[in-house]
Amino acid sequence: MRLGIFGGTFDPVHYGHLMLAEQCHEQCRLDEVWFIPAGLPPHKMAQTIAGGKARAEMLELAIAGHERFRVDRRELERSDPCYTVETLAELAAEDSSRELYFILGADSLADFPTWREPARIFELARLAVVNRGGAPLPDLAPLRRVLGPAVDKRLDFVAIPGIDLSSTDLRRRVHEGHSIRYMTPRAVECYIETHQLYLGGSA
Repeated sequence: MRLGIFGGTFDPVHYGHLMLAEQCHEQCRLDEVWFIPAGLPPHKMAQTIAGGKARAEMLELAIAGHERFRVDRRELERSDPCYTVETLAELAAEDSSRELYFILGADSLADFPTWREPARIFELARLAVVNRGGAPLPDLAPLRRVLGPAVDKRLDFVAIPGIDLSSTDLRRRVHEGHSIRYMTPRAVECYIETHQLYLGGSA
């Protein structure tokens, strides 16, 4: 089984996330893609994010009807910061027959050597590296210096159209009273309205 792992805060999920997941599913020939909303992401500890329950429920609404997509809430059940290497190790231990593909943006490759146990991540999963809008492929030299030339054999590049959408912008638009119609599924938009998310404090 080829299993795509797509982690993030998804605060909120939008059509850019969904297109990215669908193109990874198609181009990497994945059997399933699991969206794993982060509990306490280490790189966003100082930020206020929506509750995990709300973010997971918005994801469930967004992917409803897609038989190859599912939401996995394991990181939301942790009380400590969540690290990619720990989640991948847990998934690998659960079922050794899975071939894991960790999905991330091409722009994240520059910082990848600073992640916790990057070499171990490469042992546990291939990287499905998403390159948006025909941008030049990232320079892999820094990654090769840290992890060795074999890193190239563990990368799969996925090309997707450039879509100028971000969760930060959606939160700002809601906070300022602007429309987010057609930026996220209507069910997610209604959830945000019903639960009055992103209205108070800073976006």
